[in-house]
Amino acid sequence: MKIKSKLLVATVLASVMVPALAHHSFYAEFDQNKTVTLEGTVEKMEWVNPHSWLHMQVVNAKGETEVWKVEGGSPAVLLRLGWTRDSIPPGTKVKVQGFQAKDGSLRANSRSLEFPDGRMLDLGSSSRESREQAR
Repeated sequence: MKIKSKLLVATVLASVMVPALAHHSFYAEFDQNKTVTLEGTVEKMEWVNPHSWLHMQVVNAKGETEVWKVEGGSPAVLLRLGWTRDSIPPGTKVKVQGFQAKDGSLRANSRSLEFPDGRMLDLGSSSRESREQAR
């Protein structure tokens, strides 16, 4: 019986620790001095933990279409901010301001998301600047 209890405790601890180890800080991944403005069309929105991801098609300066991944808060954070799974369907035009990944890849951490009619949605970013704007 003691072995089963120890195994249960170890399993619970491991399941709690793995997501914590996989999580990263804003400063480890993104450059607060490398701001980007992305205007394009939503391809899909991933409601995954620990961060949501907005995939959007953006036409670059060369006229080529790029697919950017924009990091937002967790699904729980998005729900608290008033999001639903229908808030931003594929094909929606949006403008996102954020901070580019340090490795130069087509990834950004969101600062703001704006629709063509001027409505704004907060993506629940992990950047300090975004958290301060929410206060």
